[in-house]
Amino acid sequence: MSLDVSGSRPAAAGTRWYVGATKAQWQSFWSAYLGWALDIMDLLLFAMLISHISADLGMERSTAGMIASASLVATAFGGLVFGFLADRIGRTRSMVLSILCYSVGTLLCGFSQSIAQLLLFRMVVGLGVGGEWSAGAALITETWPAQHRGKVMAWVQSAFASGYALAAIVAAVLLPTIGWRGVFFFGIAPALLAFWIRRHTPEPEIWKQQTRRLTFVETVKMLSGEHGRSTLVCFAFTAAAMCGYWGLFTWIPTWLATPVANGGPGLDLVKSTTWIVVMQVGAALGFISFGYVADSLGRKVAFIVYFVLSAIAVPAYTMISSPTVLLAFGPVVAFFGTGFYSGFAPTFAELFPTNVRATAQGFIYNAGRAVSALAPMMVGFLSAGYGLSGALAFTAGFFLLAGLIVLIFLPETKGAKLQ
Repeated sequence: MSLDVSGSRPAAAGTRWYVGATKAQWQSFWSAYLGWALDIMDLLLFAMLISHISADLGMERSTAGMIASASLVATAFGGLVFGFLADRIGRTRSMVLSILCYSVGTLLCGFSQSIAQLLLFRMVVGLGVGGEWSAGAALITETWPAQHRGKVMAWVQSAFASGYALAAIVAAVLLPTIGWRGVFFFGIAPALLAFWIRRHTPEPEIWKQQTRRLTFVETVKMLSGEHGRSTLVCFAFTAAAMCGYWGLFTWIPTWLATPVANGGPGLDLVKSTTWIVVMQVGAALGFISFGYVADSLGRKVAFIVYFVLSAIAVPAYTMISSPTVLLAFGPVVAFFGTGFYSGFAPTFAELFPTNVRATAQGFIYNAGRAVSALAPMMVGFLSAGYGLSGALAFTAGFFLLAGLIVLIFLPETKGAKLQ
């Protein structure tokens, strides 16, 4: 049977995405899924621990927002560095190095004796998280066939929700007994995954078939020259969408625990954790559904629908005071407010050639995440004047902006063969 450019056996039309999948495809799937789940866990442990770290280190909300933002800025550099390494030395090798980076960074956070130290170590975490997405996105999009690329990527991207929920569970279980430092110490666990990936996950055939690896300068010239428009458009709508996401979800754990007298729902630790985990069920379904919509109706339609419905759902959510209604409506917000993430990797992969794909995917995704670092900080400052509920409602505007950019500028790439 002939191979497509991803090196996979093309599935028959109408078959489910997993039918006929090869061992290499499943190895790439689980490597990326587990790597992303654990990198999001490490990244979001900070959001679960803000109030406890603040009490110990004397940290204000605005400072906490700045640290969260600095972590996101660092992901841009991680995406660029590890993305370039993925194009040069291989997707699997780059993934291993990035996992070790964010695992060690999280461990070091537990040793922080000052806000400055915590800031530095959170930036190390950001470097690794940004790099892991770059390598994983290239690995998946190059290993699975074009007709199922969106769906497979959606299932892998659902690891984001698993990681978010895992962060909440780890914090809830460990925090009462070993404190916030012990929770960060647990973050070294993903390092064990790196050794499994290095041993069991092969490089994609399309990458191995490349006869020449570009230098960093040549890569930058391609992204800014021949593919400059694609780079700019993808960066613009990605940054806008991520501003909406990070501005909202960085602060949701804190908002849920905010006392009623201060404008929040006033949930205790157990309820806050339960509400967050339930929200991530909605997020997981949103990630998965986006892939099916994108493979069926196209990337543009899927993005626009999810962005617009996010812009409607977010302000409605922040006006709810009933814990029961919050529990019911939270998954809806997460469904649309995170589901669009599944579309980034397939869309970027279909717009850029193999010799710069990982760098392009990593840079655009993580540069967008770096810009979105302004959003948690913005919410932190706006909360002083509008309350945390009012500040969170402002994030809806970012989702509308992302939808507008996609509508006007993004080309449709559904079903494109990789080059």
